[in-house]
Amino acid sequence: MSYLAKNYNRKKIAFKYGKGSYLFSTNGKKYLDFCSGIAVTALGHSHPKLVKTINTQSKKLWHVSNAFQIPEGENLAKKLCQKTFADYVIFQNSGAEATEAAIKVARRYFYSIGKPNKTRILCIKNSFHGRTLATIFASGSKKMTEGFGYVGGFDHFDFGDHKSLKKKITKNTAAIMIETVLGEGGIKVIPDWCLKELRKICDKKKILLILDEVQSGVGRSGDFFAFEKSNVKPDIVPIAKGIGGGFPIGAVLMNKKVASGMTPGTHGSTFGGNPLAMAVGNTVMDIVSTKKFLNNVKKSSKYFFSKLNKLKEKYPSIIKEIRGKGLLIGIQLYKDQATFIKKLMENKLLTIRAAENVIRILPPLNVKKREIDIALKIISKVCNQLK
Repeated sequence: MSYLAKNYNRKKIAFKYGKGSYLFSTNGKKYLDFCSGIAVTALGHSHPKLVKTINTQSKKLWHVSNAFQIPEGENLAKKLCQKTFADYVIFQNSGAEATEAAIKVARRYFYSIGKPNKTRILCIKNSFHGRTLATIFASGSKKMTEGFGYVGGFDHFDFGDHKSLKKKITKNTAAIMIETVLGEGGIKVIPDWCLKELRKICDKKKILLILDEVQSGVGRSGDFFAFEKSNVKPDIVPIAKGIGGGFPIGAVLMNKKVASGMTPGTHGSTFGGNPLAMAVGNTVMDIVSTKKFLNNVKKSSKYFFSKLNKLKEKYPSIIKEIRGKGLLIGIQLYKDQATFIKKLMENKLLTIRAAENVIRILPPLNVKKREIDIALKIISKVCNQLK
């Protein structure tokens, strides 16, 4: 009997340890992990530099209150701002917290300039921004909000429907918030032209642009942020997942304008920005933000996509579309993906579902070519079994 609540439908498998792109189960089986804790273990399992960082920092200092200066956090904030559009950072513990903080930053900015009624956030219907009360209502999914009452302040438009988007902007709209690549929603990429249009709309209406890069950020797209190629500068960007390489870290990045509203006492987090988390984040940042590392992600992505598209041609009745960007990849099937994912797992490849019959493929960013080839072989084998 498990004493854990039943809010997860867990697969009957547990892991003892991990190494690189592999997980080893308690019954001794070896699995290729292309789930990566849902885009979290960006450097794979037990990365030697992360292990060394945690060992070293744990002997010095784990936690102090944010009532004091935390040099490790100052260093990570500096690196993030120098690498991105941001002028300031607030550290959190997760993606949901980072997105929640992004909502607060947007609302607080308008309050601080004498516009307290500008509180509404406009989001894509059936997107995903987290599991707090506010973020589930931001996501606009009936399934996620069922049974949790009602949290107001959010409006929604359909993916790709710019006419609906423009109509939904009112005098009380504070910001548009979207995932640059919809993750849970089916690995749907927001095109660069669309991001540029959103920036123009926000500038014209004098509202803020929030780009949620919790899943697509920190090198996952092949660039540090998935929106970079568009040359758009957002006002606020929540991040998490990959920045900790498996250690819980979230952050909300913001420009100077919106940061002006975040005065002492407006927001806090007991654990956010603790020395141990910040030490890990600094090490991850030093690795993933280099041009060489990001170019290798692009190279791996290009290879993976080309091979997956060949599988689509080979199995046109099974695979409908190959989606995504970088190493945030979706295989859309014609039929329900549950059986396919189960078969992949039976063949020792771990993946995870997304909406619209999509299988999410999320390998570590430092995945090796031979590991991609193993995954492709397994995917092809399952396609052949189910055709």
